[in-house]
Amino acid sequence: MPGIRHVLGLDELGIGDVKTAGGKNASLGELLRELAAVGVSVPEGFATTAEAYWEFLDANELRGLIAAQVARLRRGEPVSSVGAAVRSAILAAQLPAGLHESIRAAYRELGQRAGRRDLDVAVRSSATAEDLPNASFAGQQESFLNVSGETALLEACKRCYASLFTDRAINYREDQGFDHLSIALSVGVQRMVRSDLAGSGVLFTIDTENGFPHHVVVSAAYGLGESVVQGLVEPDEYTVFKPLLRGDTRARPITAKARGRKESKIVYSGGGERVRTEDTSGAERNSYVLDDEEILTLARWGVLIEDHYGTPMDVEWAKDGRTGELFVVQARPETVRTRQAPGSLHTYRLLESGQRLVSGIAVGDAIAAGRVCVLRGPEEIDRFEPGTVLVTTSTDPDWEPVMKRAAAIVTDHGGRTSHAAIVSRELGVPALVGAGDATRRLAPGAEVTVCCAEGETGYVYAGRLDFEERELDLAAVPETRTAVSLNLANPDAALRWWRLPADGVGLARMEFIVANHIKAHPMALLHPERLAPEDRARIAELVEGSAGGAEYFVEHLTHGAARIAASRWPDPVILRMSDFKTNEYARLIGGGPFEPAEENPMLGWRGASRYYSEGYREGFALECRAVRRVRDDIGLTNLVVMIPFCRTLREADQVIGVMAEEGLRRGENGLRVYVMGEIPANVVLAAEFAERFDGFSIGSNDLTQLLLGVDRDSAELAELFDERDPAVIASIERLVATAHANGRPVGLCGQRPSDDPDFARALVSAGIDSISVAPDSFLAVKENVLAAESEAG
Repeated sequence: MPGIRHVLGLDELGIGDVKTAGGKNASLGELLRELAAVGVSVPEGFATTAEAYWEFLDANELRGLIAAQVARLRRGEPVSSVGAAVRSAILAAQLPAGLHESIRAAYRELGQRAGRRDLDVAVRSSATAEDLPNASFAGQQESFLNVSGETALLEACKRCYASLFTDRAINYREDQGFDHLSIALSVGVQRMVRSDLAGSGVLFTIDTENGFPHHVVVSAAYGLGESVVQGLVEPDEYTVFKPLLRGDTRARPITAKARGRKESKIVYSGGGERVRTEDTSGAERNSYVLDDEEILTLARWGVLIEDHYGTPMDVEWAKDGRTGELFVVQARPETVRTRQAPGSLHTYRLLESGQRLVSGIAVGDAIAAGRVCVLRGPEEIDRFEPGTVLVTTSTDPDWEPVMKRAAAIVTDHGGRTSHAAIVSRELGVPALVGAGDATRRLAPGAEVTVCCAEGETGYVYAGRLDFEERELDLAAVPETRTAVSLNLANPDAALRWWRLPADGVGLARMEFIVANHIKAHPMALLHPERLAPEDRARIAELVEGSAGGAEYFVEHLTHGAARIAASRWPDPVILRMSDFKTNEYARLIGGGPFEPAEENPMLGWRGASRYYSEGYREGFALECRAVRRVRDDIGLTNLVVMIPFCRTLREADQVIGVMAEEGLRRGENGLRVYVMGEIPANVVLAAEFAERFDGFSIGSNDLTQLLLGVDRDSAELAELFDERDPAVIASIERLVATAHANGRPVGLCGQRPSDDPDFARALVSAGIDSISVAPDSFLAVKENVLAAESEAG
């Protein structure tokens, strides 16, 4: 057919050429043409055109055959029969001579530029309706890796054409209402990046679990990228805070690094397109695939790509093990979170507890219940019962017809960028991926509850547990003069609440991060020689892959605090330094030898008194080191430090001195240091404490306990424990007045303002600057504060 351009160089294409070369190839061309100049590396290559595809169909009289097979499908014939007939006809057909020669010539030229005969290439399908804003054809067609030689390449091109009619692709077009003969296929051919010798993965320029727009989330595994995309492994996951990547900044804003299990990798098996899966080594499993510089490079590329396209992006990348170079091998718009309405917030909460059966990576933030349906492979799909919990090893596009009918999905393998995770988000079905041995531990037919509403880790509970779903209309949240901020402890859950119009975080509890993410006593990490053999072994297991116990503690605390600080940037986030009691510290791994037995830990060795003492001074140094990393290295200078249970002025001076020795000096790089107002001495000597600290945060529980001499945990004295007692209110009023007279703000963190409008009224009347509450109490507090402000006039 004269005049047809069968092949175009990728650098001749741009985003406007979807009808010519499909969404994938048009996007790659756009990257090469527009972003290579600013440092984004993309492997060169070429693409066959949509015109070439239509010529192929017409030369082999395939349009009529396809139309006849589609008619069979709509008369009730099984898709497996229809798809097999079309694919067989395509594979038996011949490429027209012009197309055949154009592909061979382009391949030879690509090999000459690379200096290699029979260059190994990646051959990818790119549909002309692919990666549209309202539909995702990703994964519907086939890709072929490590293709070498002209004969193998020509065959791979035909197999790409045939993959336009896989059963899953036919089903998807039927569901989406696309005409099968209105979509063409372009074949993209790129120089193969030898990621089999290094690693590869996916990055999103939005946090796909919660829609947080300021994160780049990078997944990485060893070997070829199919192991990540297909969910065959649990990859590493790195989170980078985007606002600190832009502009002239020395910040290194990696806010989280999670080492995946990475049990296997896909590597070359020889010539042609043959690959194999092999086990990773112990060293690989215990190491990160990427170093920090590589993580930051990919994140910066993600930001450049997002800025260019003007929308959050889904990007595949690969690292060449021969040269160490990083490449972007695919980029397309993210199609799930960007379609969701931002004006409301759905929250889920379990109302009862149950036995945890398995855990994994939570996808979404919903809860669902149902009977377990264990399927070992796609050949068992016919056994699936709608409304059950689908449990399997991993999924691929063949599973999609049943995934959309599942109450929830649980897979043994996979990470946040696996097929199961991506499709579950698109379908709005809660999922747990990377659950390890769910197919073995969950009994078929058993009633379970799948909960993804507790942070990044999701759980399968035995039985059907009661839960509630709430919808908060964010537009209806009232504005108040008094700031209302959040109490947050769990870094994994912090981003669930980023949409709340809160005024920062008034209390982030360090001890939650230590207990749930670090799990070990800091002194035990520093001095494992003082532990019993059993605890030494547990410590060794925890820190495996880290540069020692100290680095393990600092890294985990840094990333936990950074995630909370990033969730509210640039509003202030007040991190309370550790406030365990001795009995709580003793329960940490290895804690026993470092903690005394106290009759009354509530009034014992806690808070500020630990920080300068010989028994904990080294542990506090690690806490300070983590805070410095968050503020100075990562760049999250909105992090404010707060000192709890500071009894005397002398103690305040000692703590401030120790912090300075550890590089945390008030005012340096904007550092503010607050003190908890929870001891009567903090009220009586408020002016003197104000000279040493930048603000106060009232801990109403401890203040009430110490003012009234009532054990707050005593059932017998419960009627006497009242935060609205005149002595408590008078102390709050006095602290606020004195602090304001000395130019210091005062906040209060506690549950009472949400439960008690009168207490909120008393705080507003006293002139409190801010109130900090649990996220699920936020709306109630805003309403109570607004009512109090209206009364005050």
